Amino acid sequence: MIQEFLQAFFSIFVVMDSLGNVPVFWKLSGKLKKSEKKLSVNKAITIAGIILLVFLFFGESLLGFFGVTIHSFKVAGGIILLAVGVQMVLSINFREKSAEKYEFAVVPLATPLITGPGVITTVIILVNTFGILITFVASALNLLLAWVILSYSGYFYRFFGRQGSDAMGRIMGLILSALAIEFIKSGWMGIV
Repeated sequence: MIQEFLQAFFSIFVVMDSLGNVPVFWKLSGKLKKSEKKLSVNKAITIAGIILLVFLFFGESLLGFFGVTIHSFKVAGGIILLAVGVQMVLSINFREKSAEKYEFAVVPLATPLITGPGVITTVIILVNTFGILITFVASALNLLLAWVILSYSGYFYRFFGRQGSDAMGRIMGLILSALAIEFIKSGWMGIV
């Protein structure tokens, strides 16, 4: 059970990439006061948590509604995660839109950065693999960790610097790519 929890926790941790989100958050919130940054982090984590809970408890039902099997979803989700992992390794950045004072807390911070397609895919697959309890605890701890990291993003950004954050993102991308291959393999074996 500990091994299953650790696998679930680190799968979500790698996909959520809280440390990799620090430079983006730092850039988007640069002109805000400290209290406004804190409010933005709280709003982003709350919205990300709601999105995560919906897919944690209803993700497989939503798949069933659309006639998608978990095995097909593992393959498709694995391919998406592989693309995200390759993007992270090659350091391909998404295009950032200018944000109003608090708009960025919802998009792009809450979604897709904290709880995007990769995290949603991972959570649905983990619920099917390890059950709701392990996945819920792993998800909650990752959201708490994301809150801490973003709340103290200034310290992390100064500590790691731009190059350190980029290097961390590339390493996480490589790990994510390997996890994606495991998801694809598991899904494919369930199909054939």
